[in-house]
Parts: sequence; C-alpha cells; structure tokens
Amino acid sequence: MRRHDDDEVHEHDRGLSHDLPVLARRRMIRLLAGAGVALVPLAGCTSEDGSSSSAADCAAVPEETAGPYPGDGSNGVNVLKESGVVRGDITRSFGDSAGGTAEGVPLTLTLTVVDADSGCGTPRKGAAVYVWQCDREGGYSLYTEGVTDENYLRGVQETDARGRVAFTSVFPGCYPGRWPHVHFEVYGSLADATTATAITSTSQLALPKDVCDAVYATEGYERSVNNLGRLSLESDSVFRDGHDQQLAAVTGSVGEGYSASLTIAV
Repeated sequence: MRRHDDDEVHEHDRGLSHDLPVLARRRMIRLLAGAGVALVPLAGCTSEDGSSSSAADCAAVPEETAGPYPGDGSNGVNVLKESGVVRGDITRSFGDSAGGTAEGVPLTLTLTVVDADSGCGTPRKGAAVYVWQCDREGGYSLYTEGVTDENYLRGVQETDARGRVAFTSVFPGCYPGRWPHVHFEVYGSLADATTATAITSTSQLALPKDVCDAVYATEGYERSVNNLGRLSLESDSVFRDGHDQQLAAVTGSVGEGYSASLTIAV
C-alpha cells in the first residue's frame, strides 16, 4: 500500500487555491484584532432540527484542498463522468471497476447545503454534492496500490427540497499526517457535477475524537490507532486554522453504526 505520509500530503495538498483563502482569513483576523474588534467564534448556520440561525452567525464553509485523490479529473482519473456515480450507497464499486466493497463500521453522512448570502436560512435545492474518502485502511480507491481498480467510497447526489443529501458509507480510517475526514465538493447542479465543471465549494468534514477512538478500537482499524495518537484537530494541516464549521455532529454506536451530519453554507 502506498504510504500517505505527512510530507506527501503537504506536497500535493498545498497550493494557491488553498493558500489564498487561508491567508485571507488569517489577515482579516489580525486586522480585526489590531483594531480592537472582538472576535466572535462562528457558529453553524442551522441547528440539528434544521432551524435557521441569525445572519450574524452564518459564514460560508472554509475552502480547503481537494487533496491528491479527488477523482474529479483534476488529478488523473475522472469518476464523475462515469455512469453509476450518482448514488446514495457508496460502499460498493460500480461500472467497470473490480466490484469490491469497502468494509468497516457503518456510517451515514447527511449533508445540508444552504445559501450563505441569505443568512443560511435558504436551502440549496437542486445543488449537487460529491463526496470521497479513504477506506478503513487509509487507502483511496482509484489511487492507492491495491485498490486502483476500485471506485468505492465515491458518489454524487442532488440535494432535495431541504438542501439535503445522504450517503451510506463506512467510517474512514486515519492515515499518517491527517485527521480523520471526508472530502466534498458542492456544485450548482447535478449536470455540473457529472461533467466536473463549475465547482461552487471544496472542503472537508472532520470527525470527533471520541467517536474515532471508539471505532478504531474495532477489528480492521488497527493501523488508525497509532496514527490518530500523533494528531489533533489543532495540529492537522487542514483543520488547524479553524474547524467550527467542519466538525460533524455524530450519533450512534459501533454496533449499530454512526450517523454524521453537517450543514454546508455556500
């Protein structure tokens, strides 16, 4: 299996598209602090029951790197143009792949896309979300040695009237140098997504430590235990500049599976 070490992630992950938003945010924080303006932590745009918060609490999800394994045509293969990529269950490979299934603790991902300009009170009906993640051993389909013939743990869905999509997946592993996460891209429409054009937002979802600890104590996640022990959200190369809008709310158990939810303001 190809090693996902920290140096490799930095070489591929960091780029102008990532650096500009990060530098802009940090510059604004310094300017506000220097002017004596109180800095208030940004809250999520909607609560768990879907109720909207005030416009003052609303901010667009931070732009993050797509990393080296997006499968969207920006770094090699483009899975988005393959028939079958529009699906809710992403645990199995599809199309002309080897037909494998990703094993692990069940995870349901529910993402709600809302309009930041409206104060996060308006759902983005008809948008599309593409998600991708590593398997429990830390490998990415299409790229990592041993699973290059698979395309599991990748899928696209169109948001419903509430701006929601839900994916059936497995809990991702923790590989060296990165906090456990799920990548996602938001598109203005399903047509945009399946032609891999006009990305509205690229970001990542972080998973809580207590849940990661519980999952990684189970069979199949042995490699993740030591990797997670060397990391924190505050030291992660992506989440260290703030993760309030990216940390998923997670419920469930190892035995019954977990549900992770996140509101994405774009």
